[in-house]
Amino acid sequence: MTDRGKIERIVEARMKLRARFEAKMRATPSLADGAPQGSGPPNRHGMPELPPGQHLTKKWPVLDLGIHPDIARADWRLEIDGACAAPRTLTFEDLLSLEQVDDVSDFHCVTTWSKLGIPWRGVRLVDALALAEPEDDAGFLFFHASDGYTTNIPMEEAIKPDVLLVYEAFGAPLEQVHGGPVRVITPQLYAWKGAKWIARIELLRENRRGFWERNGYSNTAHPWRNDRYS
Repeated sequence: MTDRGKIERIVEARMKLRARFEAKMRATPSLADGAPQGSGPPNRHGMPELPPGQHLTKKWPVLDLGIHPDIARADWRLEIDGACAAPRTLTFEDLLSLEQVDDVSDFHCVTTWSKLGIPWRGVRLVDALALAEPEDDAGFLFFHASDGYTTNIPMEEAIKPDVLLVYEAFGAPLEQVHGGPVRVITPQLYAWKGAKWIARIELLRENRRGFWERNGYSNTAHPWRNDRYS
């Protein structure tokens, strides 16, 4: 298949996946509430810049399980499996073959700090998911990271256009301590929902709680609702 044919097939699969979850996506707080939910200065226009309980930081603090996997881009792999018709393993080169996205979004940590306006480069998570052809009843994602960390999000959050698999931040390769070579970002949710060192995305028919969700943190994690704990 030519590159053009591949792109057209991915776009078609992306649109079908979004169409299935359009109503649910529009009902999520980041789109339904009367307050912005994390992505870019235009979405903060005329609204408070920070969610309740957050403070602004210019630094980028590092929070994780204390393990920093050292993975070269050439060795990175992402498995996408579970409730899908075409499970696959993506390499970094495969990632670069997808449509590249430059976006600016905010990063809200549940420990009360927010870093605004981070410029990212990566690919839409929904495009990677579309390659695996999720089953009609696949409604949830379970992220597995190379350090053993896990977390979960529903499909209606995963398919938003600013939810990305990122490999650059501030115009440079994503640093190891921030999840490089590739991590997930979820600007509309608290940042723990975006796994660093992403290694596997498991498509699920029923929701499953990840590391922090099992330890008292919110299963939904909407920062503008101060939605921190279960």
